[in-house]
Amino acid sequence: MSEHQNPPLLTRPLAALGRTALSVTGELGASAIFLAKACWRVFFPRPQAGKILAQVYFIGVKSFFVIALIGLFTGMVLGLQGYYTLVKFGSEGLLGAAVALSIIRELGPVLTAIMITGRAGSSMAAEIGIMRISEQIDALTTMDIDPVRYLVSPRLAAAIISFPLLTAIFDVIGILGGYVSGVLILGVNPGVYFQRIDASVDMTDVAGGFYKSLAFAVAVALICCYQGFFTHMRRQGFGAKGVSLATTSAVVASCVSVLVADYVMTTFLM
Repeated sequence: MSEHQNPPLLTRPLAALGRTALSVTGELGASAIFLAKACWRVFFPRPQAGKILAQVYFIGVKSFFVIALIGLFTGMVLGLQGYYTLVKFGSEGLLGAAVALSIIRELGPVLTAIMITGRAGSSMAAEIGIMRISEQIDALTTMDIDPVRYLVSPRLAAAIISFPLLTAIFDVIGILGGYVSGVLILGVNPGVYFQRIDASVDMTDVAGGFYKSLAFAVAVALICCYQGFFTHMRRQGFGAKGVSLATTSAVVASCVSVLVADYVMTTFLM
């Protein structure tokens, strides 16, 4: 019995690896079940249009200003950097294509997802986590109200609606930011700037960016809601400390998942 409780020194790394693998597998399985339940309860037993619209306002409308601001300055920085890079090769006329493709394919969906994670995702994790430790979720269960349907499904649906729309806004404002830097400040011909965008960008690029934004929406909403919903099961702390740890974990895991998913999807979409 003592040998099972205290494995030999040589096998301890393998035992630790096995425990980690089992823990990760269990978390992935629980997350998949949690996501399936949340998706199913968006529409059944009946749609939740009111709650979804409220979450669209919180996730989407209230994130508009920060997305527009980040998009503008991202485009302006790309315009400056792209111009001084392309002018070395006498290709400053390609600035519009470089800015548009960089934003539409990569920076638009990725930065939009990361900014929404910081503004709305952290709030979702903290709000649901506080409801968990204050036993409000247990009260919903006692009243025969499905907490997943009531708390998670509207947020998931709202994220799926809001992320592509905010990504489109980021793309447009980012391209205009590149116009400000490249055309108004550095003197690139405006006709050439927009002609290169029209010639280089096609619907495949736009659709790829929207596919990424949909995947990021599911990942961010799932991770943030999951971390908040199961705050009480954290080993590192309970109560207010557990909520703070869950919120931090939700933001970090969401940002990492966005970058990993971006790499994977880019590999298949290129």
